[in-house]
Formats: sequence, structure tokens, C-alpha cells
Amino acid sequence: MDRTLTERESTILGQDFLTWLWHATEARGGVFKDAEGREFHLRMEERLSIQGGDGEGMESASVKSPSGELTEARSGLRTGKKVNRAQLRFDRDPEAWQVTVKDSDFSLAGLKTPKVESGKSDDDDPDARVLEKLFLVEQCLELLDGVYREFLAARLSPDKWAAQTRTVAAWVAKG
Repeated sequence: MDRTLTERESTILGQDFLTWLWHATEARGGVFKDAEGREFHLRMEERLSIQGGDGEGMESASVKSPSGELTEARSGLRTGKKVNRAQLRFDRDPEAWQVTVKDSDFSLAGLKTPKVESGKSDDDDPDARVLEKLFLVEQCLELLDGVYREFLAARLSPDKWAAQTRTVAAWVAKG
């Protein structure tokens, strides 16, 4: 398969996911469930990029809003743009993670995990902090994977995706 076509398909899927996710976080008040059925909260953070068009007509805009108001990005959605990069915050009491996801290759950047307590005694395993940090990274990835699986279940079902597309379009139009 043509590499350019594959990259374009990945970008479309990534933009659909991130745009759907923004809608889903607002429609549900940010509440999702993990693989064990435990609730966690997910929200779009203060950094978001949107993109639309093709080739030389490609337009993009990045929004940084400390208060979480993403009105400029919402305006872009109304003109047909889609989310191409989003900073996400996962909260599962008492832990919180923050990560930026990119549309084209689902790359993650700036992953911040909950704080890892420093060992205070000489008897502590010297690898304990590293292992705990890796465990926290894995937990974040599991939360993101679960949300992505939910998206794919809708995206791969023509009836479900048609309904989701109408719902997201109404949300975008409402502003």
C-alpha cells in the first residue's frame, strides 16, 4: 500500500478519534470507565490544535487557554477543521496523568504521571522508583487504550458511526 495513503488514513482516524473524544468528554462530564469498570475522569486540557484542508490549502490553529476555554478551537470545528493534537488529563482518585496525543501516529508527548515517592531507607529496592514510574505509565496507557477501544467500536460499526457523526455535528453546530 502507498505509504502516503496509509499516513493520510492514520491522520483521518486520529483526527476522528480526538474530535470524538473532545465531544465525549463534554457530553459525559468527563466520566469514562476502565477495563475493570472503575470510573475515571478525562478532559481536554489547555492545549489543543485543529487542522483542516489539504495540500497547500491546509490550515491549522493552536489554542492555549489556561482556563480551559477553547472557543477559538470550537470555531475551527464549525469551519470543518478537526482536532489534530490534544493535551489530555486523566484523573482516577487520587492519581492524575497528563499527556499530549498527536493524530497522525498517535504519538504521546509530555507524559506526566502521579508523583513517585522517593525511597527514604537504605533497605529500599534501588529499582523500586523506576518500576513504580513504569507502572504509572502503563496505567495511563491502559486508560487511553480503553477510550480508544470504545471509539473504535463505534467507528467500525457503520450504524453507530453514523449516529456518532450526527451527534458530534450537532454538538459542533451548537458551539
